Amino acid sequence: MTDIEKRSGSALKVADGVLLVVVGVVGVVVAFAVLHTIAGFVWELVKVVVVVGFIGSVLWVLTRRRRHR
Repeated sequence: MTDIEKRSGSALKVADGVLLVVVGVVGVVVAFAVLHTIAGFVWELVKVVVVVGFIGSVLWVLTRRRRHR
């Protein structure tokens, strides 16, 4: 048996290649979904912080105006 004949038995079959591509595509889709969820959660936190900061700033300005009267 030649070296090429020995290696050909361990080569990827067509089904293995298809399975590899399917697993890769599913992995990419899942990764994007998870990243989208994480990014959405972070964006919601940023919006809440901005709104709370804005409300706090308005209250701070109003309380300072009352003290100076």
